Amino acid sequence: MAELSEHEGPEYGKGDFVLLDVVDMENFMANLKLRFQKGKIYSYIGEVCVSVNPYQTLKIYGDDIINRYKGREIYERPPHVFAIADAAYKTMKRRAKDTCIVISGESGSGKTEASKIIMRYIAAVTNVSGRQEIERVKNILLRSNNILESFGNAKTNRNDNSSRFGKYMDINFDFKGDPIGGHINNYLLEKSRVIRQQSGEIGRASCRERV
Repeated sequence: MAELSEHEGPEYGKGDFVLLDVVDMENFMANLKLRFQKGKIYSYIGEVCVSVNPYQTLKIYGDDIINRYKGREIYERPPHVFAIADAAYKTMKRRAKDTCIVISGESGSGKTEASKIIMRYIAAVTNVSGRQEIERVKNILLRSNNILESFGNAKTNRNDNSSRFGKYMDINFDFKGDPIGGHINNYLLEKSRVIRQQSGEIGRASCRERV
C-alpha cells in the first residue's frame, strides 16, 4: 500500500518531463521508470498527466488527498489526476464554458479507473445532491461496462481483453457548478472484427458467449 508524498525531490526524478535536460525517448523512459519504482505513478508533460497502472491498491485517493488538491493550482502539489480534475472544474466555473478531459491509453492502462477517480473528486467538491448525481452517472458507467465489453472487447495479439470501442462521458452542471445530469455515448466500435480477425486474434466476447 503506497501513500502520496507531499513533496517531490531529485530522488524521484523529474515530476514534469519538460524539465528533462535532454528530451528523447531514452531519457523519457528512464525518468518514467525511476518515478514508478519510487511509487510515483503520476507525472506531467506540461498540463498533460501521464499515469502508469500500478496494478495494486494505492492510498492516494482519500478525502485527505482530495483536500490537498481542492482549489489549488496544478503545480502547487505533486502530479496527480486530482489536479487535472480540479483544473478542469475550476476552468468551467470561472469561464462558464464547457471543459473536457481526454483519457487515452492502451487496453488495461486504467482509463475506466481514471474516469471513476475523476468522478470521485468532482463528487467530493460539490454539494450533497451533486454527489448523488455523480454517483448515478458512475454507477451507469460501471454497470454498462460489462455489456459494452461483451460487444466491444476482443483478444488481440497484444491484449487478451482489449477494448475495441471508445466512451464519451458527459456530465452537466448548473450555474453554481453542481452536477445535474449526464450521459455516456459509445463510438469507434470496430464492427469489422465481428466477421474477420487477424492471425492470432479472437472475435468479440459476445460471439464466444453465444457459442
